Amino acid sequence: LPNVLTASRLFLAPIFFVLFMYGNRLGLPVTFVVPALWALLVVIELTDLFDGMAARKLKIVSGFGKLFDPFTDVLARISYFVCFAWAGIMPLWILMIILYREFGINLLRMLLVERGIAMGARSGGKLKAIVYMVAGLVSLLLWSLLQFSVAVPEALSVVVTVSYVLAAILSVSSFLDYVIQFRKYRPKA
Repeated sequence: LPNVLTASRLFLAPIFFVLFMYGNRLGLPVTFVVPALWALLVVIELTDLFDGMAARKLKIVSGFGKLFDPFTDVLARISYFVCFAWAGIMPLWILMIILYREFGINLLRMLLVERGIAMGARSGGKLKAIVYMVAGLVSLLLWSLLQFSVAVPEALSVVVTVSYVLAAILSVSSFLDYVIQFRKYRPKA
């Protein structure tokens, strides 16, 4: 069950991307696209919450799951962050910080796998994931309002900006935490 929940993000993320980027070009009405994107984003984020809970409850935490879960998290979140950056909601420089962080973490994990170590999520990475989720939700709210030609409250624009700045800060700080953890697992040769 946990791996099925995790794997669902591999399928849902591209659907989110296609609907966001091409929904209008495919002739889909905004009254379909916007609710569908909300449903996809909520399901993506809920599966991220429930897969780990299910693995712990069923006592089937595995090295594979420790690597597969963060991989699918990154795939899903990068998919919607690219959409929001393309729409001009997410600053490109923050997207690049997040991409550099995620590729860096993947490198560290691959280097540890060579030694038979599966480095799972760290508490800083989990906090970062919460901020990513919030950034995704408020960005989708802003984009949804724009799709329906509703005036965007200034407070929402501020919340979106602050959420992305926090995401960038937590990306860097959690990456440094992973580097410290990596050094503990892989002492100098």
